[in-house]
Amino acid sequence: MEDIYGLLLIITTTIIIFMTFLLQARRKKVSASFLKLPPGDRGWPLIGHSLNWFLAVSGSHPPSFVERQVERYGKIFLCNLFGRQAVVSADPMFNRFIMQNEGRLFQSSYPKSFRDLVGKNGVIVMHGEQQRKLHGITVAINLMINQLMGMSSESEIDEMARLFSDFVDGCLSFPINLPGFSYRTAMKARETITAKINKKIEEWRQNPSKTSEVGNGVLGRLLEEDNLPDIAVADFIINLLFAGNETTTKTMLFAVYLLSQSPVALEHLVAEHDIIRRCRGDDILTWEDYRAMTFTQCVIDETLRLGGIAIWLMREAIVDVEYQDYVIPKGCFVVPFLSAVHLDETLYNGAVNFNPWRWMDPDNKEKRNWRNSPYYAPFGGGTRLCPGAELAGLQISLFLHHFVTRFRWIQLKEDRMSFFPSARLVNGFQIRVSKRQHETLPP
Repeated sequence: MEDIYGLLLIITTTIIIFMTFLLQARRKKVSASFLKLPPGDRGWPLIGHSLNWFLAVSGSHPPSFVERQVERYGKIFLCNLFGRQAVVSADPMFNRFIMQNEGRLFQSSYPKSFRDLVGKNGVIVMHGEQQRKLHGITVAINLMINQLMGMSSESEIDEMARLFSDFVDGCLSFPINLPGFSYRTAMKARETITAKINKKIEEWRQNPSKTSEVGNGVLGRLLEEDNLPDIAVADFIINLLFAGNETTTKTMLFAVYLLSQSPVALEHLVAEHDIIRRCRGDDILTWEDYRAMTFTQCVIDETLRLGGIAIWLMREAIVDVEYQDYVIPKGCFVVPFLSAVHLDETLYNGAVNFNPWRWMDPDNKEKRNWRNSPYYAPFGGGTRLCPGAELAGLQISLFLHHFVTRFRWIQLKEDRMSFFPSARLVNGFQIRVSKRQHETLPP
């Protein structure tokens, strides 16, 4: 009997020692992980750094908050955003590491207001196989963006434009669902847009074989080929409207604004397009004409560097991630701040200045490759690389060709562009446009 008690005592003691060892090892691991967090601070009680963040990103120099933190803590730092712990990065190599490890170490994660508006089935916020499927559909059908909902009447398009303007205003707002707040207005706009999409879906279902604008458009193709739930179709259309229209049109606006500040660049651009026009006349432009717009591409690349709409990305660590001397804990927000890299004086001489000629420098050739460069990522990267990037370049080039060969403009007042101006503001970048007299073109 004593032998049994002795054996039990030994087993119990061994188990206690083993469990104590495990607990101590776990405590050491947790402590080590905590100590390896990037440096930073928590900011104000409750709101953290969110207010300073919004004030910076909605202004004319979005990286201003990030630049102040980088001076204090380095290019990878800890802060508090949207009520959560966040690791923000102005480090190009870490940014690329995050984008290249989508689905393995990180996943898309955005604030509540943005998630509510783009929808849980939106390709921007979706993860895994469904995201890859919808991303692939986008590459197939982005060329038909103007047929998105089968709308052709001017009144329908104007109404959608007004609704979508309200929608965009709320995408990065505080999620306060009360009258007078952007979030509430945006959610109501989303409800109306969704109702219009559902109406088109119902029209198609009642007569799917009928040749109509709906059947021939993107909406018809989604309903015919991909067997998606109605809510997923609506979210997908809204995402395409956001990603394929809002980003490209704002880049066009930024290009006109930056050219207005640089008469020499504008003169160089006009000269390039006048040559094409003299050779082509009023005929449709060819692919060779597009390829000949070399300075135009420099203007576009410089516009995207200075005023790209993809200012930052938002991800979430899905496991504990080790990077260099840091450990990013599971569940932590991770924010690659792309604009801070694009405006880094150590990477770009005269970084805040509009200088399209910098892209003619052979030393910047590899940096300019937005598919692979960690230093220039206006279209994101990894599995979420913007599927409409090439199309956007083509659209902006064609817009600039027709705009500068047909019109002239003057800026009405000195102003600084805001990245997310409210549609309700009457001030902003204002120009007066007049038709250009083609007979004044040089022979």
